[in-house]
Amino acid sequence: MADDQQSGRAPELTDEQLEFLHSMLDLARSGKSAELLDFIDQGIPVNLTNAQGDSLLILAAYNDHAELVRGLIERGADVDRVNDRGQTALGCAVFRQNQAITESLLAAGADPHVGGQNAYAVIDMFGLHAMQTLLEEHHGTP
Repeated sequence: MADDQQSGRAPELTDEQLEFLHSMLDLARSGKSAELLDFIDQGIPVNLTNAQGDSLLILAAYNDHAELVRGLIERGADVDRVNDRGQTALGCAVFRQNQAITESLLAAGADPHVGGQNAYAVIDMFGLHAMQTLLEEHHGTP
């Protein structure tokens, strides 16, 4: 019988380990930047995701935590990571009409065309013309 590393499967986590990892996702939702970034600096993966594929960055962007978004980007978060619903952090920032987070993600190289519910699709769906102008200033026309 092959061990987990040889089979390519993740090792089974204890209930305590799972609870701890879920608490990291909660820190992203609540915007506890200093605490979460400290854990990342100690080795928690910057691209940690939940069961739906929501990364720490997606959760921080959706919940309007600009400082945390900047900190995650500085630590190498994947700005184009797509969750199971086809959403990205940029799409979330556009949906929330958060100019500061949108600008941070664009400056970090986020692509507004990535994902089934990408930033331009969100703009079209909700008529967010001010956000379209912002994207075009940073990324060109759709």
